[in-house]
Amino acid sequence: MRPINNIMVSTAALAVAIAAAGTATAQQAPAAGAPAPASSLSAAADDNTTTMAEIVVTAQKREQRLQDVPISISVVSGKQLSDFQVNDIKGAMNLIPNVFVQSTAGNDVIYIRGFGSPPANFAFDQSVSLYVDGIYAGRSRQAQAPFFDLARVEVLRGPQGALFGKNTAAGAINIVSAGPTKTFQAEVNGLYNFDFKGPDVWGWVAGPLTDTLGVRLAFKFLDQDGYIYNRATEQDEPQTKQQVGRLTMAWAPSDNFDFTARVEYANRDIVGGITVSSPINTEQKPGTTRFLQESALGPEGTQNESVIVSGTGNLALGEFTLTSVTGYSWFSANTVNGFDQTIPGGGGTVTNNSVYNSFPERFDQFSQEIRLLSPTGKTLEYIVGAYYDKSNYTLDQLQGFNILNLFGSPYFGRIDSRFNQEAESYSFFGQATVHVSDQLRLIGSLRYTHTHKDGDFASRLVYGPFAIRPISSAVGTIDESNTDPSATIQYDINDRIMVYATYGRGSKSGGFVSNTLGTTNATFTFRPERSRNYEAGIKSTFADGNVVANVSIYNTQFEDLQVSVYQPASSTYLTGNAASATSKGIEGTLSVFPAPNFDITASASYQDIKYDDYPGAACLASQPATCRPATNNLAGVAPAYSSKFTGNLQAHGRFDLSETLRFDATGIVAGRSKFYNSDNQSPVFGIQQGFAKVDLRLQLAAQDNSWHVALVGKNLTNQRTTGSAFNLPAPITAVPRVILYLEPTRNIAIEAGFKF
Repeated sequence: MRPINNIMVSTAALAVAIAAAGTATAQQAPAAGAPAPASSLSAAADDNTTTMAEIVVTAQKREQRLQDVPISISVVSGKQLSDFQVNDIKGAMNLIPNVFVQSTAGNDVIYIRGFGSPPANFAFDQSVSLYVDGIYAGRSRQAQAPFFDLARVEVLRGPQGALFGKNTAAGAINIVSAGPTKTFQAEVNGLYNFDFKGPDVWGWVAGPLTDTLGVRLAFKFLDQDGYIYNRATEQDEPQTKQQVGRLTMAWAPSDNFDFTARVEYANRDIVGGITVSSPINTEQKPGTTRFLQESALGPEGTQNESVIVSGTGNLALGEFTLTSVTGYSWFSANTVNGFDQTIPGGGGTVTNNSVYNSFPERFDQFSQEIRLLSPTGKTLEYIVGAYYDKSNYTLDQLQGFNILNLFGSPYFGRIDSRFNQEAESYSFFGQATVHVSDQLRLIGSLRYTHTHKDGDFASRLVYGPFAIRPISSAVGTIDESNTDPSATIQYDINDRIMVYATYGRGSKSGGFVSNTLGTTNATFTFRPERSRNYEAGIKSTFADGNVVANVSIYNTQFEDLQVSVYQPASSTYLTGNAASATSKGIEGTLSVFPAPNFDITASASYQDIKYDDYPGAACLASQPATCRPATNNLAGVAPAYSSKFTGNLQAHGRFDLSETLRFDATGIVAGRSKFYNSDNQSPVFGIQQGFAKVDLRLQLAAQDNSWHVALVGKNLTNQRTTGSAFNLPAPITAVPRVILYLEPTRNIAIEAGFKF
């Protein structure tokens, strides 16, 4: 880890000053409407008994009922995630409409309403950003296992630039971990997955150490095989070994001050890959076998070690609340990629590992946020604050080739490149709510952000008769400022029905091309992207909270959309800015609680997304052979990785078998319509057809939750779906093929757990 420099120490001292002030200020009750104290103790509860109308979120930096928040937002409880062994955002996709996670050999990428940042350029800031306990995690490797021992996950759709700010042009995902409990409690769970042939063990212990100090220690250990058989290694891949631990300490020395510190460590080793070879002249029908030997760069897979440290303090100043959020994040990772060398339709014939690469990464980030919250219940309520972060990122690319016949002779070579980036940003933000009447509220927000980045890139031929890709270097500096406003009208028709209309803007900083060989000063930088969103919605609750119905319609437009598109002809990526794109749609959720211990929730969305103008675009497979990027424009074309329809249906029932025994059944059906998952949108091999996946959990448990045994099945209909597809052309490989990234197939596990 790199040491925190003097400016970081100076900024962090502000959080310490708040802590010191907290112990010196006269005791008084926490301000009304302030955020829940970070040290507030968690009560043991059965999430299945909580209706949507009772869910509390912090999407606007205050505790609010979900039904009172004028945002299109989905909430998934920690229990729901745990029940179906959801370890990352990819696993949660089935629970959230209008969210898609693209699986690749690099970083998994989140799309909301069709917008996200492609994975090919590793240095992209993401258009959909994760926030882990208030800490910005814009790179997926910052938080390897954030979906672990959680209170909830909040998914906010549309630009969230005003309050979240940092690169949330398409949306934000707010992850809230579980905290200490009021009394000493502990839980341990273990499962064995019959298809992945391995265990997953997780648990926690929590409680008060003193009257003012509470702790929670959570852990997770995973050791499982995969769902694709590699005939070269005679192993099921990807094999995953993961160790995660999180320590939370919550201190409340007085009624007016609390401070919570969290430290999370994660180590994740994945051996093998998820690519399978497929013909270029047929639709996607992925198999579950592959052949891939170790390359000159080592065994295929990913190694990732990460640390996240956060400290959150709340200090009551009269009726106001001053909050400080300090964070440090670090990771070191290396990914080695190869591609299945089984010849499609060749009867199992294989060729050599002709192209492979490796991406060692190192990253560290310090951040500090300060905000002041006014009391609620007044005509005017407001939040004002400031944010600062500083990060360093280094990416190496090792590109290897072992081509049997390149221009009439064998070629064995390697090109390395290194990318360095130092980034610093600061912002000031505020939100004001005017209660015009008991029913009508006007909300305005504004955020100013300044970003500075320095970057450099250089490549070199390590070995080989000649450079198969251009050798080049580049240096660049970015200084930019963005202002993101929002305005909302919120009206309560009655105590149970609220309508709202909002306008908001978001932005994502510009950046550098980090891992495209041949990059020069002329192509090194790309501009920031901006978004604007018009949205209207209704949130309603009927039948004493037993029926909850929410609907929103939206129109979201992006300008200078950042893209990185694969070009099969050159086997490289074109990175830059598309001119504009618009997504229009409707989203809805209906929850029904028809009887005690029984609930049904249905969510669905429809979207229509198209490029408004995209000059200089890479040519699509469906365009004429005479197409050239210099004159190509994709106006009117829908981007890849976007479905028109997504939805899910969840049902849960609890049946009391005796005074001490109960049975729970939970089923989920989630699906989406067809979409292109190849950059060139091939109408032959680049379409993932529409599908629906079924998950089921059957549980026998004690009435007091002291123990449970469960059978958990995921993707029970064994849908073979792919997250990405691309054409690996000749002469890079002897036989042109499509590389498909296969998602997990059917798997069934048995689970047991105990609470103390």
